[in-house]
Amino acid sequence: MSARNELHAVMMLVEDKPGVMSRVAETFRRRSINIDTITVGKSEREGLSRIIVTLRQNAETVDLVVRLLKKMIDVVEIKELDLSTSILRELVLIKVKAKDRDERSEVLQLVNIFRGQVVDVAEDSMVVQITGAPSKTNAFIELLKRFEILEITRTGIVALERGASFYADEGNNSD
Repeated sequence: MSARNELHAVMMLVEDKPGVMSRVAETFRRRSINIDTITVGKSEREGLSRIIVTLRQNAETVDLVVRLLKKMIDVVEIKELDLSTSILRELVLIKVKAKDRDERSEVLQLVNIFRGQVVDVAEDSMVVQITGAPSKTNAFIELLKRFEILEITRTGIVALERGASFYADEGNNSD
């Protein structure tokens, strides 16, 4: 039995109806499992939304949650993603204090190195945008900490598996 709490990503297709997201989140809450990120949006299939949940738990806990979510009538398909063969991305907006030309120049250099963008400049601050794998966005945030970070907002992780196979090939909601 594994006791390590590692990052896991669970992808599901659900009916695009009111209350589905709260019922999914309630499954985690009832078991006192913290969700790291949760994203939801329309999928390629009419009437279905895709939810990506990331969490730091042991494999047994993740397996339990997947089994419980499979039983929900609104969950059409569900699977845990193999992180080594999946693409994970997030969008981060960061407002950083930049009072003078030197600070702005340093922030701009970091933004360029990380292939980000400056999306707003005010008299005493800048808003920068970065997209990428969570490790990239976390590294960027760490480097910006030497400037005063005023605000951060993150989208949560979106993910897809690499390769030609697609979600429906798996048949993951049948036991």
